Amino acid sequence: MRVDYSCLVVLATVSALVSPQCCQKVSRDETRANKLNGSAVDFDSFREIFDRAYEVNGEEFSRRHLCFQNATKRHTYLNSFSTAPQSAKYGINQFSDLSQREFRDKFLRTSVDTAPLFSGVKTEGLPDKFDWRDKAVVAPVQNQQACGSCWAFSVVGAMQSVHAIGSSQLVQLSVQQVLDCCFQNEGCNGGSPVRTLNWLKQTRVKLVPQSEYPYKAKTGICHFFSPSHGGVALKNFTVHDFSGQEEAMMGQLVERGPLAAVVDAVSWQDYLGGIIQHHCSSQRSNHAVLIVGYNTAGDIPYWIVQNSWGTTWGNEGYVYIKIGGNVCGIADSVAAMFL
Repeated sequence: MRVDYSCLVVLATVSALVSPQCCQKVSRDETRANKLNGSAVDFDSFREIFDRAYEVNGEEFSRRHLCFQNATKRHTYLNSFSTAPQSAKYGINQFSDLSQREFRDKFLRTSVDTAPLFSGVKTEGLPDKFDWRDKAVVAPVQNQQACGSCWAFSVVGAMQSVHAIGSSQLVQLSVQQVLDCCFQNEGCNGGSPVRTLNWLKQTRVKLVPQSEYPYKAKTGICHFFSPSHGGVALKNFTVHDFSGQEEAMMGQLVERGPLAAVVDAVSWQDYLGGIIQHHCSSQRSNHAVLIVGYNTAGDIPYWIVQNSWGTTWGNEGYVYIKIGGNVCGIADSVAAMFL
């Protein structure tokens, strides 16, 4: 039997800890998981809270235990930067028994296309904070599970929000339809938001409600609908690089609706909450998300970003990223949609 030794090496250098080489819902109470990070953590407690049924003293048990031990070392390093109030915190979560390679291969499957630099006019008079959730046009956090479908969740999330802004009614649209039918991508093996948007624009495919085409966390056979079937179609979209122009990006969010973005999420394996200011790079994007708001009223201005890893991850499924400096590559490739 071939043994996976990906967790056997303790990650000792900074570059390994945040290497770019390195989109599940937990049934237990989130507060119990949080308690793990308030005291010394043992692997048995982790397994109980996150329902891990490894055979004790078995090969997988040993391998996962080593991954868990490496994760705790990684958390110490990551938290050494988090000295300011509201800084991001890193610790034990549902991904702590995965190696960085496994995490990347299961959850970070987005490819990015180069976007042109934004050359439009910056919006003046923006509010200090803005959140599309306050308008009831953002769907609840979803869980992609062990399927690399974040690219589809990002695009569909933006489309259904823009549709709700125009119609005053939020209808969750089918991510599975995009996963199955957008042949320019690779289903659960990854995809590109820009390729998805080009496909939606060119084909004028109508996305049906999620209730008609539910998510299965695996790639299936495309279910076609007649042209007369109701749904939501994309008319057009823009995609830009807002590096050095995040204030202009704020204007796009307020004027156009939630934005689909591609980010570097390697360090997100360990994220618990707070505002990320370190451990992310630009030009190494690997994960697609939905930007729903921002807040510049406090000491650290930040983007409000919806992820697709369930509500037990991060800030109830959200991550906050510092505005300015293109942290996590948040401004590298940002798409706005028109219906």
